[in-house]
Amino acid sequence: MPPSSARSDAATPAILTSAPEAPAHTLLEDGAAIATGVLLVALGVAFFKQAGLLTGGITGLAFVLHYSTHTSLGLWLFVLNLPFYWLAVRKLGWAFTLKTFCAVGLLSLMTELQPHWLALHSIHPAYSAIAGGTLVGVGMLIMFRHRCSLGGIAIAALYLQERYGWRVGHVQMVLDGLILISAFALLELDRALWSILAGVVLNQVLSMNHRPGRYVVV
Repeated sequence: MPPSSARSDAATPAILTSAPEAPAHTLLEDGAAIATGVLLVALGVAFFKQAGLLTGGITGLAFVLHYSTHTSLGLWLFVLNLPFYWLAVRKLGWAFTLKTFCAVGLLSLMTELQPHWLALHSIHPAYSAIAGGTLVGVGMLIMFRHRCSLGGIAIAALYLQERYGWRVGHVQMVLDGLILISAFALLELDRALWSILAGVVLNQVLSMNHRPGRYVVV
């Protein structure tokens, strides 16, 4: 074998295994991603609310308190996330925490203002579960890619993925399942079952599209 060929073969593994480091997102890119993600999540939440469904995560807990106390959904979204910022600062850094705080605050505001801009008069719970779960999942995925989340369980799930390699979607699906059990106490049986479907769709979106080692959070 000619020396040049040998050198080429020896260099091939290094070329294949080394990848250029991805450039960090700019502040403008992060802001646009947060706005886009929140818009999609807020629309999914509107679908759930109109159909009388629950979802998982802190948003699900906010729905539980909203349905049971008839108080502001946006306020509960903001308040329930406050304890998780301590974990975010310690384990995921100030940049992640500040972006998450902005995303949660914007979602809380959007949830309160959206009924003035969007009127949903009728939506089938099956469509609400599938479309709403997809919208929320894609919105969260966009924010994950920009080192941001909607707080709460998402913070814990992202930490466990970065620390132990556990998939975000799988972790969140287990925790969401525990939260969705409350749907059977608050909702009619069919609405509770559709709520579980919404949780499965949401977490499947995350599980398929946010895998450690395949998709890296920049």
